[in-house]
Amino acid sequence: MINIHTCSPEETIAAGKRIGALLRGGDVIAYKGGLGAGKTTFTRGLAIGMGLPDEVHSPTFALVNEYRGGGKTMYHFDMYRIMNAEALETTGFYDYMSDSSVIVCEWSENISECLPEDTITVTIEYKGENEREIFLEGDERFDSAWN
Repeated sequence: MINIHTCSPEETIAAGKRIGALLRGGDVIAYKGGLGAGKTTFTRGLAIGMGLPDEVHSPTFALVNEYRGGGKTMYHFDMYRIMNAEALETTGFYDYMSDSSVIVCEWSENISECLPEDTITVTIEYKGENEREIFLEGDERFDSAWN
């Protein structure tokens, strides 16, 4: 497990950028963290690291936002209102999974039993107005980003 401490939104974006640079098609990122934890801010960093536009917005009302660039695609889901496998099926979630795209899921706790075994988990804890504790687990390739 990697533990990252950030003290500003810019540092949270920078942490996401380092991880995003190492992502590859087929990766699934499952976020855990409450409202205002910084999930969308971290996702902005992932997008930048992947070479995608940084105009990342919360998918709360859209359910999924799509970001494309340089032959890469990231699908950013909000599973807040999805409470079980049946509801997940109606979103078309599985149709988005491919070896050429990265899936990022906010509120992944609601669909944890439906996620692939090799899902990468990012837990973001609110520690203060700008301070966050970020825990990354599920793949050793990210260890090099912090060594």
